[in-house]
Amino acid sequence: MNLKSHTCLAVMAMLLLISGCATYQPVRTDNVCSIFRGNTDWYESARDASKRWGTPVWVMMAIVDQESRFVSDAQPERDWFLFVPLPRRSSAYGYAQAQDPAWDRYMKETGNSGHDRDDFADAINFVGWYTHTTQRTLGVSKWDVYNQYLAYHEGHSGYKSGSWKSKGWLKQVADKVKNKSAAYSAQLKKCKAELDDKVDGWF
Repeated sequence: MNLKSHTCLAVMAMLLLISGCATYQPVRTDNVCSIFRGNTDWYESARDASKRWGTPVWVMMAIVDQESRFVSDAQPERDWFLFVPLPRRSSAYGYAQAQDPAWDRYMKETGNSGHDRDDFADAINFVGWYTHTTQRTLGVSKWDVYNQYLAYHEGHSGYKSGSWKSKGWLKQVADKVKNKSAAYSAQLKKCKAELDDKVDGWF
């Protein structure tokens, strides 16, 4: 093998390494089958979180869609004063838009101290844990997407105090998440067997 061939192989290996490290960004977020077909690792992670916490995959995915549109490093917009950036409105970050206190509690209660909010597997597991905690502490069914989202957005204490009742815009968003979850559920029924085969067929 000559020098030119060695160089070509090295370049190809580097390109594969770079592409393998790239963060997956779904092109279509309106179809959960399309999302999972683009990255079956995401399906496996969502399925694992569902098995662990009991929250349906489509519920967790609808919440993540609303929170970040599946953008790994999503953050609240920053306001500016003249040319000076002001502090962000909250510490929400990552796929699940988990805020610092909730994320810290999650890591403490689950022992997942090495988890990161910009890692999809870690974020979807957080959503599963949070919805499970919502059911355990507030009695909201994991299948009740509308109220699960209200509790997710307002926090457990905020939901319990009824802070969402005067927020018409938030109720509309919760309805939107509920509808997206229903769409994801119907879609997943058509591709679940295919995705299971891809994930489990490696062995």
